[in-house]
Amino acid sequence: MNQNERLDYLAEQFAKDYDETVRRTASPYERASMQYRKLEIPADAAGKWRLLRSLMNVRMPGKLPSSVLEVQDAYLKERILENGIVQIADLPTAADQGSSHPHAEHISVWQGDITRLAADAIVNAANSQMLGCFVPMHSCIDNCIHTFAGVQLRAECSRKMNELRAKFGPEYEQPTAVPMLTDGYNLPAKKVVHIVGPIVSDLCLENEIKSVAFCCISTGVFHFPNRRAAEIAVQTVTDWMDQHPGQMERVIFNVFKEEDKIYYEAEIQ
Repeated sequence: MNQNERLDYLAEQFAKDYDETVRRTASPYERASMQYRKLEIPADAAGKWRLLRSLMNVRMPGKLPSSVLEVQDAYLKERILENGIVQIADLPTAADQGSSHPHAEHISVWQGDITRLAADAIVNAANSQMLGCFVPMHSCIDNCIHTFAGVQLRAECSRKMNELRAKFGPEYEQPTAVPMLTDGYNLPAKKVVHIVGPIVSDLCLENEIKSVAFCCISTGVFHFPNRRAAEIAVQTVTDWMDQHPGQMERVIFNVFKEEDKIYYEAEIQ
C-alpha cells in the first residue's frame, strides 16, 4: 500500500469501528428509535485525515485487528518521516549559543513539534485520567502525542490505570507530579513520560533514559503562568543535574510559543 491507499483503508476501518461501537452501546430504545446513518468519508485526503484523527481521538481504549494496526503503524511512521524526524545530536546546546549555565552543554531549547523528536523520552502534559485528549483534532500536546503514537498508547495507559484502580480503588486518578512511563509506539521517541504537573523526579534515572524533552507543562488549558513554569522547570532540571552529574546527556526544553522560547532562553542564560 502507498500512503493514499493506507489512508483510505484506515478511514474506512476506523469509521466501521466507530459505527459498530455506537450500535453496540446504544440502548434497545435508542436502536429502535434512531435513524442510524453511517459516517460519511470525505473524498479528499485532507478530509480523510481529519476524520481518521478525530476517530482516533474519540476511540475508547480497546483492541483493533492486527491487520488494521499494521496499516496504522505504517501510515503514522511514514507521516512522521514526511514531517521530518529531529535527532537530538542535531540540536544546538545552550553552550553553543553562549550560555554560562553550569550544564549548558547538556541543555537545549527547541521550538517545534515534540512528536518529531527522536529522544529517549518525551514528556506529555497529561490529565488525571491518563487516557489522552478525547476532543477531536484538539491542538493540545496530549492529543498530538496520542495521535501520532497510535491507539496502542491509550490502550497501554488504560491498562496501567486499571492496575492502579485495582490497587487504590475505582475512583483513583493520577495525582499531580506522579509520572507514568509508557512506550512511544510510532513516535520517534522511545518512551513517553505522562505527568500531571512539572516534576518527573528520578524516573529517567531509574530507566536509563539519557535524553528527555520537556514540553511547557500545564501552561496551556491548565493556565499555569508561562514565565513561572519556565523558572520552575529550569531550576528543577538544574538541581537534578547538580545531584546526578553525568547521568543525562541532553535535556531539551521543547517550546511552541515564541513567548515560552524567550522565557526559557533567558532562564538558561
